[in-house]
Amino acid sequence: MQVENSLLMLDFRHCQRSSHLPICPAGVMSLLRPLLLDMVPGVQHTAALALGRLADSSNSLAEAVVKENILPDVVQSVTSHNRFQKKAAAFVLRAVSKHSPELSQAVVDCGGVDALVQCLMEFDPGVKEAAAWSLGCIARHNATLSQTVVNAGAVPLLVLCLLEPEMALKRIAASTLSDICKHTPELAHAVVDAGAIPHLAQLILSRDTKLKRQVFSALSQIAKHSADLSEMVAEVGVFPAAMTCLKDPDEYVRKNVTTLMREMVKQTAELSQLVVNCGGLGAVIDYLNDCSGSLRLPGIMMLGYVASHSESLAMAVILSKGVSQLAVCLSEESEDHIKAATVWSIGQIGQHTPDHAKAVATANLLPKILKLYTDASSSEDLQAKSKKVLKSILQKCTHLPALEPLLYDAPSKILKHVMCQFSKVLPHDSKARRLFVTSGGLKKVQEIQAEPGSVLQEHINAINSCFPEEIVRYHSPGYSEVLLERLENYQPT
Repeated sequence: MQVENSLLMLDFRHCQRSSHLPICPAGVMSLLRPLLLDMVPGVQHTAALALGRLADSSNSLAEAVVKENILPDVVQSVTSHNRFQKKAAAFVLRAVSKHSPELSQAVVDCGGVDALVQCLMEFDPGVKEAAAWSLGCIARHNATLSQTVVNAGAVPLLVLCLLEPEMALKRIAASTLSDICKHTPELAHAVVDAGAIPHLAQLILSRDTKLKRQVFSALSQIAKHSADLSEMVAEVGVFPAAMTCLKDPDEYVRKNVTTLMREMVKQTAELSQLVVNCGGLGAVIDYLNDCSGSLRLPGIMMLGYVASHSESLAMAVILSKGVSQLAVCLSEESEDHIKAATVWSIGQIGQHTPDHAKAVATANLLPKILKLYTDASSSEDLQAKSKKVLKSILQKCTHLPALEPLLYDAPSKILKHVMCQFSKVLPHDSKARRLFVTSGGLKKVQEIQAEPGSVLQEHINAINSCFPEEIVRYHSPGYSEVLLERLENYQPT
């Protein structure tokens, strides 16, 4: 008992100082190493806990565990018959592997993955939970480490853990499956082939909030890789059951549900239609209205992916008041990457036909997007997306009142697209020509300085040809001075 208390005190004091300047970690490790193989189980257990807490506290201490060649002794403890020692040893492996791919590879090289997979076969749920958690920390780093976990036979055992009654074990199993399948389609197929999707789907309506977070995360990581995998998720009846979780009190459950919808709708028009038919658009728009910041991102992109597939789906987004909600997001959010995603989604809606472009234009979004494009403080990605979206919508927009404000602020690269639309519409619409004169649009066109022979000048000439010559002269710069000069030189008879 005295040895155990000393170890715990050493562990506590060292962890307090590890965030600053840990004193001689190699010396501490050399003291703890022989205690892992002590004849007294309590000493072994306490030594493993001390090592785990030290390694968990910082990357440098985890590296010291590897450099002191302690991992083989820890792996040997994993194979012991004492369940407490198994859990403590699994904790050490988790504490080491969580920091980096290199430290995870060190755990793999000493046989840690095989030992942890053997623990998944244990009767004790606590041992299974500790092993699954450690495997998740290894798998999350990259595809190679995940493949190592798969090759060791972990996936079928993790799927079986989903069937266990212990809620904590279910959570960790779902989390680890998510970490495995997120990297590549092949790894996702390995999880699917083990029968994971039906078991995950059955947990959607669980009352446990943390479990639902992990379940929707795992399904999202599966669905994101391909249309085939998304269809497999859809076939087990995830929708419309998942829609109820968009009203869940937990914001991360709602975010993960929306992420799953995003990953599915981006694959095909058919999957988008499935989500739309289940009421997905209205539910996501309500979700966007109730959250802010990064929580909005998957919902914003989901609307864009739905709209990108076809005119009818884009119109469904418009009729669900998606454009007005995206306008709210664009005005409220401050992060450039969220603004860029919002602008992109708006572009996917407005790119199809003049009616789609009009819906975007009448929401007063074109001047806002133009401001983001011309703002020097905007990120390069935001500027690039804003420019592309402006061009794609302007090429479809024939609603001239919404285009006219751009005559005053747009740079030449955008202005030529605005002028092009005026030159297309004005020759065929007398009411539009009259309004263009009375609103000051024709006067503004005469003030634009364009290089002779440029595309912009061609559009100006085309617009001027829609009006009588005397009206064009009347609205040209300096014409009032000409009239005054004629007045001064006029001699009445």
